[in-house]
Amino acid sequence: MGPRNIFVDLPEKAQEEQFLPLLTTPGLLVERIVSFGQASPPGFWHDQEEAEWVILLAGSAGLRFADREEIFVLAPGDYLEIAAHRLHRVEWTDAALPTVWLAVHFRGDGA
Repeated sequence: MGPRNIFVDLPEKAQEEQFLPLLTTPGLLVERIVSFGQASPPGFWHDQEEAEWVILLAGSAGLRFADREEIFVLAPGDYLEIAAHRLHRVEWTDAALPTVWLAVHFRGDGA
């Protein structure tokens, strides 16, 4: 397979976030996520089995962790690692432009 571009075929504005798996192997998932102003529901916290490394490629977002008061405002190029079972939520994503994430889900125990 030849090269592909992560910005090609971005979905139109939608009611729900769009997830596109790019690479899947045992213990690893790389996916493109496109958000259109979505946020985590009130009171909801993500509690994932795997660790996640995420980079924001376009748009903007606010991310909060249950163990911190501050909201991390992410701009294109910002990235961070989220440990398995670290409670987190998306407070907001850009409502005017698509927010494009590249997320890498992996087993954080070295296995």
